[in-house]
Amino acid sequence: MITIDDSTTIGDAFFSATERYASNSLLAVPANPARNYDAAGREITYAQAADAVRGLMSQYRASGYGLGHRIGLFLESRPEHMLHKLALNALGVCCVPINPDYRPRELAYVVDHAKVDLIVALTSRHDAVQAALALTRHQPPVALLEDFAHQPLPTASMPAAAGEPTGDTPASILYTSGTTGQPKGCVLSHTYELVAGHWYAHQGGLGTVREGQERLYNPLPLFHVNASILSFYCMLLSGGCQVQTDRFQPSRWWTEVVESRATIVHYLGVVVSMLLSQPPSPLERAHCVRFGYGAGVEPQLHAVFEERYGFPLLELWGMTEMVRPLCDNHAPRQVGTRAFGRARPGLDACVMDESGQVVADGSPGELMVRHSETTPRRHFFSSYLDNPTATEDAWRGGWFHTGDIVTRSPDGMLHFMDRRKNIIRRSGENIAAAEVEALLLTHPLVANVAVMALPDDVREEEVLACVVLKRRSDCETADNARALFDFCNANLAYYKAPGWLWFATEIPTTGTQKIQKHRIFPEGQDPRALPDMHDLRAYKKRN
Repeated sequence: MITIDDSTTIGDAFFSATERYASNSLLAVPANPARNYDAAGREITYAQAADAVRGLMSQYRASGYGLGHRIGLFLESRPEHMLHKLALNALGVCCVPINPDYRPRELAYVVDHAKVDLIVALTSRHDAVQAALALTRHQPPVALLEDFAHQPLPTASMPAAAGEPTGDTPASILYTSGTTGQPKGCVLSHTYELVAGHWYAHQGGLGTVREGQERLYNPLPLFHVNASILSFYCMLLSGGCQVQTDRFQPSRWWTEVVESRATIVHYLGVVVSMLLSQPPSPLERAHCVRFGYGAGVEPQLHAVFEERYGFPLLELWGMTEMVRPLCDNHAPRQVGTRAFGRARPGLDACVMDESGQVVADGSPGELMVRHSETTPRRHFFSSYLDNPTATEDAWRGGWFHTGDIVTRSPDGMLHFMDRRKNIIRRSGENIAAAEVEALLLTHPLVANVAVMALPDDVREEEVLACVVLKRRSDCETADNARALFDFCNANLAYYKAPGWLWFATEIPTTGTQKIQKHRIFPEGQDPRALPDMHDLRAYKKRN
């Protein structure tokens, strides 16, 4: 495997890998006749990737891009995303992946906040980019992927910084939802990204990664840390191949897994539940998968899935700020208990109460993590972009505060209990309740609103909006519920819009006017059973 240390850059690691594993496949796209690119499938070897990356480096360098610049990549989950990222990182450019589900106002926020120097987009996304730029103060140029072969890039407006990239150089800025509403830009260094892949490749146990032999099927998007960093650099450093599909489709999962010869698959809880709901198929046992790697499988489905499909689901814990996962990957595993591993050298973990005191084993508390007592922030994210207050608050007391509620068993095993406060987890997407609330409060019908999570049998959680109307004369009708949904859907990524909406007469608050969401519905009551609850889930669709 490729050897790295804290001074290794992504360019160093990539070109070392392309020499060592030249004839191996680095990236693959599974065949899909319905896809509008690479419908017949595609394999890119390490040697071919090296040639493509060197060519892209020359193009970017010729137009003045280099150390210190930031470039937005609006390339969906196509292999070109990773080729451009590798080229840009090798030059010292920081990549800002763009979520293709963003509406114009969300994309405009990222452009203004990250102050990208260029946006590289698919032609099919050009109108979306222009709609966003109509809302921004910052006005970067746009280059279309399809034009790279026959015309030069827009020239960088500012010269690149002197010098070469180092391990500390920013490689990516990923936007992650937080409880304050607007997403935070999570700055990730070259060292962070490479160490994440190295950690995964060397975890051992049932998750042992074999050099030059693995083909990892990942249905998760490349604007997330899972596919673009954790799994990709694991494969790069070990000579394996990332099989990157465009999105998760339960009806095509086994076809793509089998035809791509996948030996590892990545999953979320929603993937497990939706696969189990599919009718039996001969393909579901024709695969060569050694293990699944992911998080969120419902306890009652864990053993059922493993028995039906014949491979273990290794539950893990990680987040954008720290994606060197803890994982229950050594036998005997604790299947069906939400166990996700124990602390190990290089990743301390403990469970604390709100006052920062370690709680007794078996008692719930917040998961705190660090590299070690002497170097707590080593191999973690560098900072939240232009938000030192949030960065330092997350690190108060020398531990990173994850916001996730867990328990620790006497044997050291950690068990997940609940999501962080005010975050809704829908089909693998983190949705900040505050962001949806802030938008709804701008609608002329709305006086007050509280947004929260409702359990969902398929997507883990769904968005519920409890809305107080401004005037009693405003009708609490299905038409008004649909109007509020359409308003959210037009301004937010589709998955953030309320799947359920309930008109409340009031939202309970404390004496200091803090909303008390736990008092909106009586304890033990299922809000979905209320006669005036509006079910809007059927309208939540990608455009």
